[in-house]
Amino acid sequence: MSFSAVLKSIVFLGLLFVMLYVGMNNTHMIDFHFPMLEATTKTPIRAAAGLIYFGVFAVGVLAGTLLHSGGGKKKSGGGKEK
Repeated sequence: MSFSAVLKSIVFLGLLFVMLYVGMNNTHMIDFHFPMLEATTKTPIRAAAGLIYFGVFAVGVLAGTLLHSGGGKKKSGGGKEK
């Protein structure tokens, strides 16, 4: 196992701890408005602040994972092999 993988795991666990800490201490209900989604303009999403924070974090992690993985396509070197 490489040092890079261990470091990434520790950083990710640190982020999860911060998310857990925020969720435990922000239990009050809030209105979430997302102007790009018209449904939330008329009726905002009403949920606990920690739950909304988790949702936004999860979407960010999934988007980052998809962007980082590149869809599994390998780039070719451009030249022909002899």
